[in-house]
Amino acid sequence: MKLILKKAHVYWYAGSVALLYFILWPLFYYFSRKPERYPTLNKIRAFWGRVSSGMAGFFYKFEYEQPIDWSRAYIVCPNHTSNLDISAMCMLVKNNHCFMGKHELLDSFVTRLFFTTVDIPVNRESKIASFRAFKKAEEKLKEGISMIIFPEGAIPQVYPPQLDSFKNGPFRLAIENNIPILPISCTDAWQALWDDGTEYGTRPGILHFHVHQPIETKDLNPDDADALRDKVRAIIAGKLGVENSSAAATAVV
Repeated sequence: MKLILKKAHVYWYAGSVALLYFILWPLFYYFSRKPERYPTLNKIRAFWGRVSSGMAGFFYKFEYEQPIDWSRAYIVCPNHTSNLDISAMCMLVKNNHCFMGKHELLDSFVTRLFFTTVDIPVNRESKIASFRAFKKAEEKLKEGISMIIFPEGAIPQVYPPQLDSFKNGPFRLAIENNIPILPISCTDAWQALWDDGTEYGTRPGILHFHVHQPIETKDLNPDDADALRDKVRAIIAGKLGVENSSAAATAVV
């Protein structure tokens, strides 16, 4: 019976997301037409995430190690265990921002609009496509736009989720463009909704996100990318209370 209720809850949440999407679609469409409208688009996207989550009983709590200066651009690097992480990042990041995500998101009815406008899809199976995506990311960073990148690349397909290896791309991007990294520990969203919630169902609750101190990159060079990657993974792993072995931290773009 408990699993049945949890399965029913995931459909309630999905319905809340869809309902709000259709209500807000005219605004999404209008503000996605021109780049100068993207800051407003992001505010509407954060509103969408907060209200649709609240309708299903998901609430977000952010803990900061220090105040964040949102007049600067960051590469925001959260671990990833739940689709709720995306809504959380929309609410967390207060300046103009975009996501970099897998190109399969272009095939989703809900995310296609964003990944053909404000966000950047990346096809890691193609070196040329990956290069073009990261060049586009560089352009946005130079415009003062923060980049949200899940360094694991995807939600690990094990339950309970384990912190996966980190890709090198975000850290090279940060160093080459002198942009600070902002590590985020998503500690318990998976307990409310793991992945997309369809396998184990979902349950209401308060989700906790720890915002670590930004890590400056101005004194680093491209050869330091691996060390920066490992440092960020160790910080997040420490907050999650998991082992951070050097072998587990190694990955390529």
